Amino acid sequence: MRSLSLSVWIFTVQRRMSRDAFTVSVSLTVHSSSFLLFLRPNVCAMQQVKGTDKKYFTNCKQWYHRKVCGKPTVITYECCPGYERIPGEKGCPAALPLVNIYNTLGVVGATTTKMYTERAQLREEVEGPGSFTFFAPSNDAWAALPAEILDALVSNVNIELLNALHYHMVNRRLTSEDLRHGSSFSSMYQDFKVHIHHYSNGVVTVNCARLIKPDQHATNGIVHVVDRVITAVSNSMQTIMDVDGDLETLQAAFVTAGLTNILEDEGQYTIFAPTNEAFEKIPPDTLNRILKDPVALTDMLNYHILKHMQCAESVVAGTPMETLQGTTLEVGCDGDSMTLNGKAIVTKKDQLGTNGVIHYINELLIPDSAKTLLELADGSSISTATKLFVEAGLSSHLTGSEALTLMAPLNDAFKGNAWRSPAVKLMTNHILKEQLSSKALYHGQELETLGGLRLRVFVYRNNLCIENACIAAHDKTGRFGTMFTVDKVLTPPMGTLMDILKSDDRFSTLVGAIQTAGMTELLNQEGALTFFAPTNEAFSAHADLNRLLSDPAALAGVLRYHLGEGLLVSGGVSSHTRVTPLQGDKLEMGVRNYTVYVNKIPVADADLMATNGVVHAVNSIIKPLRESTGLDVQGATSPRLELQHSACVCKIKLKVTKYLSRL
Repeated sequence: MRSLSLSVWIFTVQRRMSRDAFTVSVSLTVHSSSFLLFLRPNVCAMQQVKGTDKKYFTNCKQWYHRKVCGKPTVITYECCPGYERIPGEKGCPAALPLVNIYNTLGVVGATTTKMYTERAQLREEVEGPGSFTFFAPSNDAWAALPAEILDALVSNVNIELLNALHYHMVNRRLTSEDLRHGSSFSSMYQDFKVHIHHYSNGVVTVNCARLIKPDQHATNGIVHVVDRVITAVSNSMQTIMDVDGDLETLQAAFVTAGLTNILEDEGQYTIFAPTNEAFEKIPPDTLNRILKDPVALTDMLNYHILKHMQCAESVVAGTPMETLQGTTLEVGCDGDSMTLNGKAIVTKKDQLGTNGVIHYINELLIPDSAKTLLELADGSSISTATKLFVEAGLSSHLTGSEALTLMAPLNDAFKGNAWRSPAVKLMTNHILKEQLSSKALYHGQELETLGGLRLRVFVYRNNLCIENACIAAHDKTGRFGTMFTVDKVLTPPMGTLMDILKSDDRFSTLVGAIQTAGMTELLNQEGALTFFAPTNEAFSAHADLNRLLSDPAALAGVLRYHLGEGLLVSGGVSSHTRVTPLQGDKLEMGVRNYTVYVNKIPVADADLMATNGVVHAVNSIIKPLRESTGLDVQGATSPRLELQHSACVCKIKLKVTKYLSRL
């Protein structure tokens, strides 16, 4: 069967290719680029960024998913280096004779480099015997040089220009496969090193200049066309910072934190260097606090440093990269701009040192670990909670050095009547007296708030909840505290299940029924129960209400079916959640459109917390589901749907079988 499928695929490809040797359908390009290259000898694929001259050579190990730095690309095909087309033949079967490096510069279009090679009297050397690697700047690379630098080179061709060109040369043949990540080679200019990086996405750089036409072979070596003119690297990152007044504040911060060794080490780092202007944007109180706190300052500076060297041209899409601080930065790009965490704040790229590269940025990056709790809570999704913490006079707790845990409800949690307590009392109970990690919480654990209440932890398969509020995002760990973002305003238990029901007029009929059934003690004693509590509306809709209320035994049976073992808040419910009632068949729960259902009955009001359980109000008496009925809630399986799905699969298989049988 697989061989037949392959035959059909090849037949389709050949028919399309016969029309135009260099026109290929999009579907073939996307799904089988390596197969296409096999069918067309010596054809290389290339992605060009739309609206620019930027090109990326592509192979089956290096593919940018039709986008580079968020911009769409056009995939084209051309003859691989050293080959050309023959009319009427597929691909590029004709092998060109090799020429020396000087002539190869013309073949690959590096005509400006070729011209300067002759003017610097380097032609004889690159035409003669030997084995060289020439990193040849493209014509655009020379044109992009500042006028004063180019004038200085061409006005002294026998020294400055010759030295510059010799720095682009290595006295041995090096293919792109020989250019290993992190390697360096002595150039032909006073043995100054050229620094190579071969990234996992296929991009190769020399001194952060990208190879745009690699592996152009010559009789006496090899030419790699690069996208910029490179200069000799002799200064460490420490020296670069020392001489640049724009980095004066950053340099002083490194000295204060005792981290200048990183700037002088022989490692290969990337520093996103905030300028003086970036520091000035930070509120003085915040900046002074960090500068005076050695731990916070060290974390902040290390957050600007990657563990490896990342040239700007190597970035083709947003990628998380680990910092010395231990967390990650998303390093990406948008067109020609380099981005950090999605923001185009890099103002100067690729300032190369002997031990790494510096990119200048116009914003100071402050990691969570250097922030106070109040600063952690400075987010648009929890702005209501942050405002209430301040209005409640709790700022001193959230900006000091107390080890606390802040539970910040999302803005949506404050809509409607979900919260009614005064701000001080409400928000005090959203602060725990110790610093915690959600990963260390366990089911049944009790946590004490600043308000003196004790809150319970519930661990479910799909959620981690503190009382009715479930953690909605990853922890944020600050300098002295941790913040949990939670999905609801926290409502601590204020009484037993029976107390909750008695205090709510919606359950007056239910309270009488409980007393009639002799279940008052059950709902007052210690334990953990989930009560799907029928409202007065539910009882009034019951056909035989009077008969039911006059039969204590039958009434007890009905009520016990509404009581589930264990405490289950709404955040712990997922599709096909089953609850064992005190009497009768299991209760089937699910969620649809943010509403919780129990045996197909919607929960009208969820999470009324009690010391011995939780109440979920329902407006119907719950009845057992028939076994033949599938739940019509999220994730539930319908037998009818399964049957339709099976029939569909069978039809597809039948059509495929019939099609292949005709081959």
